[in-house]
Amino acid sequence: MDDPGWFVLLPLLVPLVGLFLGYAFGSIPFGLILTKYAGLGDVRSIGSGNIGATNVLRTGHKGLAAATLLLDALKGTVPVLIAMRWGENPALAAGLGAFLGHLFPVWLRFRGGKGVATFIGLLIAFSPPALLAFAGVWLGLAFTLKYSSLAALAASAATPIVLWALGQPSVALLFLLLCALLWWKHAPNIRRLLDGSEGRIGQKG
Repeated sequence: MDDPGWFVLLPLLVPLVGLFLGYAFGSIPFGLILTKYAGLGDVRSIGSGNIGATNVLRTGHKGLAAATLLLDALKGTVPVLIAMRWGENPALAAGLGAFLGHLFPVWLRFRGGKGVATFIGLLIAFSPPALLAFAGVWLGLAFTLKYSSLAALAASAATPIVLWALGQPSVALLFLLLCALLWWKHAPNIRRLLDGSEGRIGQKG
């Protein structure tokens, strides 16, 4: 008689595979790789010390910053689209893994980015309508108040509400967790916003 153990464990094993798949994609430090390949040294040695597109932009290379933004988004999109073939739970696990991989890449001693680009990439996979809402909030606040960080914080906070309204409660719960992590990673920005020292979009010096 066949051992039924594997069939019992399968619903747990497949999401676990999704989690590791997502983490493997998410932990690729594209900003660091691109700047080193371009001969610009270690991007962590300049500006905020972050590996994301905003800090890559401080090298003066807009093309590299745009490429970093795109690749950091895609490393959230791709594993989720792969895992969706296995079901919703594996896809959700892959999304969580990708976000954790970006924030805490094992290759960089768990010191990664702040997650905005990967957050966007996950929305591409899970809900393009929610992505449009995110973009609307971000653009509205960015153009009126000129704070990129505040725009990202507000847009991320609105996302779980939008997803719930769109009838995606499981995805909304995932993005509620991702939003909490994103806010935690933006703690220095929040402190600067509160004390009035946060840099505005287009501000020099």
